[in-house]
Amino acid sequence: MNQEFPWGHSRRYNAYAQYFERTFGARVQKVTIDAGFTCPNRDGTKGRGGCTYCNNDAFNPSYCSPQKSITQQIEEGIEFHANRYRRAEKFLAYFQAYSNTYDSLENLKRKYDQALQIENVAGLVIGTRPDCIDREKLRYFAEVAKTHYVIIEYGLESCYDASLVKINRGHTFQESKNAIELTASYGLKTGAHIIFGLPGETKQMMLDEAAILSGLPLTTLKLHQLQIVKDTRMAKEFVADPGQFIFFGLEEYIDLVIGFLEKLSPKIVIERFAGEVPPRFLASPGWGIIRYDQILQKIEKKLTARNSWQGKRFL
Repeated sequence: MNQEFPWGHSRRYNAYAQYFERTFGARVQKVTIDAGFTCPNRDGTKGRGGCTYCNNDAFNPSYCSPQKSITQQIEEGIEFHANRYRRAEKFLAYFQAYSNTYDSLENLKRKYDQALQIENVAGLVIGTRPDCIDREKLRYFAEVAKTHYVIIEYGLESCYDASLVKINRGHTFQESKNAIELTASYGLKTGAHIIFGLPGETKQMMLDEAAILSGLPLTTLKLHQLQIVKDTRMAKEFVADPGQFIFFGLEEYIDLVIGFLEKLSPKIVIERFAGEVPPRFLASPGWGIIRYDQILQKIEKKLTARNSWQGKRFL
């Protein structure tokens, strides 16, 4: 007999796919949009050059370009996913590139409204920074959330201020905490991204982030291993001093993820365990030709072998 966990199914972690099935009753697919935003650590408000690891070309799909209208990007994205994921019935407009709340509310509304007017678009996924949100914008999102799915995803990347300084984030972890708590206070869903392997962080520090994040009102969480992308400041730092970087082998990374998962609140939905960068963009050692679904299978197989699950050691 399969064991059923607190999230209501037999997978050993609170999985994103099942979360969407519960929420929508059907398969939902995100359609990525590049709406032409920038960031305060790029335009001089807080700094220049952006995050040291950032090169958006490494993860933007082919149909995604700020030279196209939002409507065109979504329509092409829906067509792309319809061929690849035939079971998808509804779509979420994923404003991903850079900081998608870094503008006036008037301009933001125009862009979001374009997306929401398209048939089968069930809501918005807004990727942004903790220092690019305010009560006025949250009130707007809370109104949209009365009729559509809305989640605000914050790039935290680390719970440690020293790491945030090294990667030129331009904000503190306290700002991250404040933004997530403020967003949740408006009844909105919140997401977070964390990178494992940032320079100066030990394995124990990464494991300890599970307890820190569990104390926040998070709906979803994405985990990414550090991958150094070409044409970034971090790539130059890697060439100049490769010894400051530690890269996990695949099995070592899986062990880290499981250790983290065991300490994480079972209430948090796991969207991803690892990131994928096309090999042509990669400047650091990788794991060879392996797709995310293969990594996921390895993680689930090892969870079963160890009789482990998300929250097993959560206090």
